[in-house]
Amino acid sequence: MGRFYRNRDGPATGYHRPMAPTAPAPGAPALADDLLARLRAQANPANVAGMARYGISTVGTLGVTVAFLRQLAREVRRRKPDPAVRHAAAERLWRGGVHEGRVLATLVDVPALVTAAQAERWIRGVDSWDVCDQLCNNLLDASPVAWGLARAWPARQEEFVRRAGLVLLATRATHDEAATDAEFVALLPACEAVADDERNLVKKAVSWALRGMGKRSPGLRRAALASAARPARREEKGARWIAADVRRELEKPEVVARVEARAARAPPAANGSPPREGSRRPRRPGPGSRRARAAGAGHRRTP
Repeated sequence: MGRFYRNRDGPATGYHRPMAPTAPAPGAPALADDLLARLRAQANPANVAGMARYGISTVGTLGVTVAFLRQLAREVRRRKPDPAVRHAAAERLWRGGVHEGRVLATLVDVPALVTAAQAERWIRGVDSWDVCDQLCNNLLDASPVAWGLARAWPARQEEFVRRAGLVLLATRATHDEAATDAEFVALLPACEAVADDERNLVKKAVSWALRGMGKRSPGLRRAALASAARPARREEKGARWIAADVRRELEKPEVVARVEARAARAPPAANGSPPREGSRRPRRPGPGSRRARAAGAGHRRTP
């Protein structure tokens, strides 16, 4: 049965049946190879050293800025509107062994064509937090499999798989306007279950997920604070850090006011309506936004 979803390439287009895997579309290898060549031409070893200071893997890394990657992705969408070509080119980019090529693949690919098998294959190859987060934010969050991955991956032991699942919980909380509070309350135990994971990238993602869910509504803010506090009663330092980080953010007066104002503006939710797979609110960041500043600064964001 098809799903109703929205992707970054246009408005919601109704119910669609999942597309069966196809052979690489004509022109995709040439497109991917051209993009990789353009990335290599922009290599900057000085940037690689700076990225390493932020915990970004230097394996296959060229030092190309995110701003340039987004510029290339925009060009691709203008030059090659055929989704099959973009999808196949993204797969080739991902397999090309270039760090920035993988980030570009998440920008070039078509969310509507992403399958659970592809997501599993790609996440297993991730070796850096920035690729993990770009994969989730740029591609998986808007895909038909977003909710299934957000529910399943936090329970996995692999560091980047677990982080990706938690990041998707955070992005779903931000972008899925159709989801009900009950849907997110049901996922709070998944965050509590891994709050004792002392790995830095995981504990930061737990906090991110709880803070994201807590900003949706007053009820979810209270539930997220309570969820963060329960594991903190144990001895693990990571759980106590998560509780403090969530409390510090969700108890800010300006955050409380923003959540209350959002609740006042929101129309009554449809009782029992399930979240739409991959639905997300279109965003266009302003020139002074955090997202725009981060893109202009390249990869210089902490996990």
